[in-house]
Amino acid sequence: MTQHQLDARRMLCPLPVIRTQQKVEALTTGDTLAVVCTDPGALHDIPAWCRVNGHEVLGIQEQDDEIIISIRVGEE
Repeated sequence: MTQHQLDARRMLCPLPVIRTQQKVEALTTGDTLAVVCTDPGALHDIPAWCRVNGHEVLGIQEQDDEIIISIRVGEE
C-alpha cells in the first residue's frame, strides 16, 4: 500500500474527477490517494465516482479554500 497525492487545485468540473480517474488507473488496489482541489463540486463528484467504480472515500477535509478527499483504491 502506497500513499499518493493529486493536485487538482484551480481545476473546474469535470477536471478534478477526470484527473482522479487517470491517477487511480496507475495505482494498485489498497493504495491511497489524497486529492487536493478547490472546486466545491468535487465534494459530490469524486465520492459519487468512487461509489460507481468501487473505491472507498476515507475522509473529506476542508481547509480554507481547499478540499482534501482521501480515497482507497478498490479492485478493478
